[in-house]
Amino acid sequence: MTAITTEALLAELHKAADVVASQAGKLAEEDVPASSLLPGWTRGHVLAHLAGISNAMARQLEFAARGETVELYDGGQEGRTKAIEMAAGHTLAEHRADLDSALERAMRAFDSLDAGGWQVPISYRGGVVQDGGFALWRELVIHASDLKTGLGPETWSRPFCEHLFDFLAARVPDGQRFVLQPLGLPPVTVGTGNRSTVINGMLTDIAAWLAGREPSLGSLRASAAADGVDLPELLPWPSGVPSTR
Repeated sequence: MTAITTEALLAELHKAADVVASQAGKLAEEDVPASSLLPGWTRGHVLAHLAGISNAMARQLEFAARGETVELYDGGQEGRTKAIEMAAGHTLAEHRADLDSALERAMRAFDSLDAGGWQVPISYRGGVVQDGGFALWRELVIHASDLKTGLGPETWSRPFCEHLFDFLAARVPDGQRFVLQPLGLPPVTVGTGNRSTVINGMLTDIAAWLAGREPSLGSLRASAAADGVDLPELLPWPSGVPSTR
């Protein structure tokens, strides 16, 4: 897999932000309280979360620029949950205004970075600004699909899917090793255990499964010792990440 440069990451963030705004623009007022693809969440919850994580990551960068760190969400995870619940029932116009403002704030913060700015520490996962950039990329791309507007995981780019293979290797249970075999591409091994399972399928289907989403192309097949088996269970999303449900 090819490492993603900060220049490429910035471009991907802008593309993801544009897609989110575009999908929000497709919604009608009656769509806001309707169900999303996330259990227990309406589209309003997803829109509120997208605005919330965009503002939260922008705040990480704004404090980092002053040589300071701050928790990701004001009030921690409890504050995050409360803010989403309070905003979920907003009107469509309110959601669009909040989302546009939050995306603009986040993109402005990332656009202002020089080469050294990507390596400034932030509180998110005890990492640096670049880690925050990858996190926001994941949140925007995955939750754009969760809005249930017809934009599924089959639209995820190869760089994004390969990034998920790397980041979500932490979901492989102890003692297991998954050989991810995307159709027409080199295999990728994640996990270091002795029990090996081969996961065949389209690149986007494998990435969607790892991300806890429904593969949209129906291509996944799992095998162990050349025999067909059920898809393995995965561990929870890596700790320290804002809930991607």
